Amino acid sequence: MSQRKRSKGLGCSQLPDGEDDFIPTQVERRSQEQLNQKVSELVQFLLVKDQKKIPIKRADILKNIIREYKDAYSEIIKRADRTLQEVFGLQLVEIDAKRHIYILINNLPCAQGELLCRGKEQEKMGLLLVILSFIFMKGNSVKDSALWEFLHLLRVYPGKQHGVFGDVRKLVTEEFVRQKYLETTAIPLTDPPEFKYQWGPRAEKETSKKDVLNFVAKMQGKDPKFWASQYSEANKATT
Repeated sequence: MSQRKRSKGLGCSQLPDGEDDFIPTQVERRSQEQLNQKVSELVQFLLVKDQKKIPIKRADILKNIIREYKDAYSEIIKRADRTLQEVFGLQLVEIDAKRHIYILINNLPCAQGELLCRGKEQEKMGLLLVILSFIFMKGNSVKDSALWEFLHLLRVYPGKQHGVFGDVRKLVTEEFVRQKYLETTAIPLTDPPEFKYQWGPRAEKETSKKDVLNFVAKMQGKDPKFWASQYSEANKATT
């Protein structure tokens, strides 16, 4: 007597005796060549988006790449992520589970203190590292006025065009925020309006408070333990 089985996916009706012992799901009916092509298209799409570190929406992936392959979405995403990790040292990470927003982060090991080491726009990344360090050392949140005062000390002025960074105010308030390195929150009941800056989800994924503290300690020629509170927080974050 032949055994009857249910499909693993869309189909779940029983088969009559004498027929194949399973019904392939729509995903299973997709040829490997078709899936490979979609995986390749998705990898290219993600890499192009990542050139400007633009967060990637699930809706855009479905609209521009997956299209009629929605039933194979999970499989295509998993395989694209595996390719990104194995070939490019990048990892696809969901930073907003409600709105399904993804970013690519560097998954390659970095030497201690070499943060955000992807080699793209290194000067801007250097400024970003300084800003992230300032925010962490000041208790993980700083007012925008305090941040600009700090940057003034570095001869970086928001109202002037910088030879390396260009429009610094736009870089900090728009580009770094859009790329999810920084987050801004309005401070209630302030006139004129004030904001505070914190680390964004991309910064949390691409670097660590321990590395930032080591960077600060190296710049100032001190032991990281000199800053007891930050040292404790940084080491808790890594355990």
